[in-house]
Amino acid sequence: MKTKKIVLIVVAAIVIFLVIYNFFLKGKKADFTLFDVVRGNVVQEVSETGQVQQGEAIKLNFKTSGTIDWVYVKVGQEVWPGSALAKLDTSQLSIELNESQYALKVAEAKLNQILAGTSPEEIQAAQTDVDNAQIALEDAKAKLTEDVGQAYDDALNTLDNAYLRGVGAFNTVRIIQITYFYGNDQESTAVKNAKTGIENNLAQIKNYLDGAKTDSSQAKADPALGQTKTSLGEIYSSLNTVRNMTEASNYQDVVSSANKTSLNTDRININTVLTNITDARQSISSAKLSNQTKVNVAEGDLKGAQDALAIKKAGPRQTDVNYYQAQVEQARAKVNLLETQIKEATLRSPVRARITEINKRVGETVQPTSNDNVIVVLPTDPYDIKVDIYEEDVVKVKIGDSVDIKLPAFPGQIFFGKVISIDPAEELIEGVVYYKVTVGFENPPQEIKPGMSADITIKTAEKQNVLTIPGGALEKKDNKTFVRLIKNEKSEKIEIQIGLSGSDDLIEVVSGLAEGDKIAVPK
Repeated sequence: MKTKKIVLIVVAAIVIFLVIYNFFLKGKKADFTLFDVVRGNVVQEVSETGQVQQGEAIKLNFKTSGTIDWVYVKVGQEVWPGSALAKLDTSQLSIELNESQYALKVAEAKLNQILAGTSPEEIQAAQTDVDNAQIALEDAKAKLTEDVGQAYDDALNTLDNAYLRGVGAFNTVRIIQITYFYGNDQESTAVKNAKTGIENNLAQIKNYLDGAKTDSSQAKADPALGQTKTSLGEIYSSLNTVRNMTEASNYQDVVSSANKTSLNTDRININTVLTNITDARQSISSAKLSNQTKVNVAEGDLKGAQDALAIKKAGPRQTDVNYYQAQVEQARAKVNLLETQIKEATLRSPVRARITEINKRVGETVQPTSNDNVIVVLPTDPYDIKVDIYEEDVVKVKIGDSVDIKLPAFPGQIFFGKVISIDPAEELIEGVVYYKVTVGFENPPQEIKPGMSADITIKTAEKQNVLTIPGGALEKKDNKTFVRLIKNEKSEKIEIQIGLSGSDDLIEVVSGLAEGDKIAVPK
């Protein structure tokens, strides 16, 4: 009986487990779908409904400023869609394009290099760069010590010379005072005081000089130069006082011209050493600044070489791969931009038409915002399509964009056209801002009539062979974009950079993900 009871308990437990599994565990489904990051084309489109109307004259201008290099047509000439009408000078753009194409090749080479990994030879080369950078830093430090030391040695020589010049000035004044100004008159008192002032300042200079010549000479040389300059300035002032006294009425004819000349010479000498001290201080400052800058640069080069060696030893990280992929995309975008600018430097007819006006000549400068239209054409085909585009969409539209046209009167057929003009003036429709866009047919049906409605789809932008993900995978926060990366059955929220948003909910990924990554898209 006991055994039978145990069996019943086990059976009951199994039944309960199966019920829980079927209703709770097995029935629980993931709240997201996995998508692979793949390469594809992202197309941005603007769709709207317009109306067929009689064709009007089309005013054409360049999209960028520049100097007209060629005008290919004449008034009255008939042209076909895409015919070149005029061209801007693109020599500078061509130079920039060549440079950008080279930069793209370099970026692609760096990406391929990091993807391939680091060879032992590259690691050894990186180590050599570190060793050379270390030597360069030591040389820069030694040069700093040498040049600054030499500047201080020169400064000490300048201080020595300053002291000697001061002693010479004191001796001149002492002789003149003993010889002429030994009385108690006002002039003699002034000369005696001047002599005492020179003597006191000489003692201070001697003290500064002796201090600067100690073991810590560089630490004391800077203040010694400044203090000596001040003392020399006072000595110069004292010499001026003595010289003035020699021209006093009681002494003018008494003091010899030789003594007066000696005073003049001493003043010149003191003024010269004052200039020399200023130069010495500037030399020290310049030696410190220029050499310290070289030391800083050498330290930066060493740090860069050490970082490069560490990266090579560590092997490629995903963040590095993402960085170099972003560099490639950035360089490719620059090439595409310049190619577009060169392409747009040629003004082309959007439709089959006849030239009615040519308002610019070769050599003239044009501006895209100018009211002057370079060329005016009258379409040969009598019909085009006028459509109102919402203000948030019209900024995406450019003249020359391809257009798919569907006419309800011709079901099942798609006609092709291009955007031939965008009216700069806005229109208010029920309080909403729209802009009038004109679409020209490439080959309209013969039975077309004015007033017919038309459904148009403008292809405003396209990126080919780029990394793509569904728009539903994006998470926005603080002006940043995130996705959930699934790796090793774990979810990680990572930041990415996105580019073009397609009309089919495809998003271009500029950086942050690699082809083959798996991301979660909420259901």
